[in-house]
Amino acid sequence: MKNIVSLVMLTIGSLTFVSAKENADIIVAQDGSGQFKNIQDAIDSVPAEIGRNVVILIRNGVYHEKIFITKSHISLVGEDRDSTRIIFAVLRKNVNATPLDMRKDWGTAVINIDSSVTDLTIANLTVHNNYGSLYITDDHQFAIRGNGTRIIILNCNIIADGGDTLSLWNKKEGMYYHANCYFEGGVDYVCPRGWCYITDSKFFGHSLSASIWHDGDAEKSQKFVIRYSSFDGVQGFPLGRNHRDGQIFLLDCRFSKTMADTPIYWPAGSRTTWIWGDRHYFYNCHRDGGDYAWFKDNLETAENSPKENEVTAKWTFDGKWDPEETIPSVLPMVFLPRPRDGATQNVNKPLSLRWVPARNAISHKVYFGTSARPAFKKNQKNNSYHPGFLKTKTTYYWRIDEVTETGTLRGPLWHFTTE
Repeated sequence: MKNIVSLVMLTIGSLTFVSAKENADIIVAQDGSGQFKNIQDAIDSVPAEIGRNVVILIRNGVYHEKIFITKSHISLVGEDRDSTRIIFAVLRKNVNATPLDMRKDWGTAVINIDSSVTDLTIANLTVHNNYGSLYITDDHQFAIRGNGTRIIILNCNIIADGGDTLSLWNKKEGMYYHANCYFEGGVDYVCPRGWCYITDSKFFGHSLSASIWHDGDAEKSQKFVIRYSSFDGVQGFPLGRNHRDGQIFLLDCRFSKTMADTPIYWPAGSRTTWIWGDRHYFYNCHRDGGDYAWFKDNLETAENSPKENEVTAKWTFDGKWDPEETIPSVLPMVFLPRPRDGATQNVNKPLSLRWVPARNAISHKVYFGTSARPAFKKNQKNNSYHPGFLKTKTTYYWRIDEVTETGTLRGPLWHFTTE
């Protein structure tokens, strides 16, 4: 939101934040209108054991910073996804002077996340490691590198000019949720270790080796799930590979015609083998220009034969974490409609419409009906609405307009169709 923020400063405990029209706790602005001019100083100001989510709003601008995060319960939120940009040039091998450094990888990324960090959210901004553009190399250059867990990335552009763009590598306990993002890079540019769920995102790869990668050999249930997303890249880009045992699910994904006819593969010469065999599963995936046989539907061959409607974020994390029920309200707009936009919905049981509120919302105007101009129903405080009896085989439209202290933010039009 581009509100004029009152610089009335309040102090609760040892945390200072801006009050009035903006609900962020801390504001970073290069023009001096916030508490800090750079991001790292804002992070460092948060008490180590705050125990609640602290929202750091980063105003528009290009921030040439290398970020280090060692505290939990922090949300880094940009004012605008494309206009709030954290750009830094760093090459992994230039930072790692010894084999021990290589294992730690501390300081090799634009955003570096300590192994002790939990419940971190990065939202509504761009992170770009541009080393490759400056020095003409596609070697490993992380945009985000970390070993924490319960890490959420929302509505972001995550870009690197080389391999391993997004590297969240908590091998034993790592759980990561990403939604409505754009990922770009070289080889293995999205390469989680542990459990990862990505939805409604776009991928673009520049490598002829692989785009996605997963390490899931620490526990058989570890998995990398991608839903409702699209893949594009240079001519002949392969989808993925696994040097280590991994488990990858792709559901409702679209592949561009430039994708190679190459199944997710084990690279020859790898030092490890697949402990539990070939575990790559597909459902309702299609390629522009024609499908390849290797990504035909085979979800039923996965362990316990899950149905497609069972493959959710909560399922991905084996019930240990349900991020879609706990995502903090950090974005400037309403987010994450449930049922999802375009869904087919069973209405044998009463349906509840739910959403994640905008950060500065004080109430929600609900619109619902069978017309693409749904009728206004009510203005309410809570973020769920019960529409009552619904007809079968009917398309319903709904919209949530967020009421703030400075006005009303019109939300997007969503729809679902009943079975």
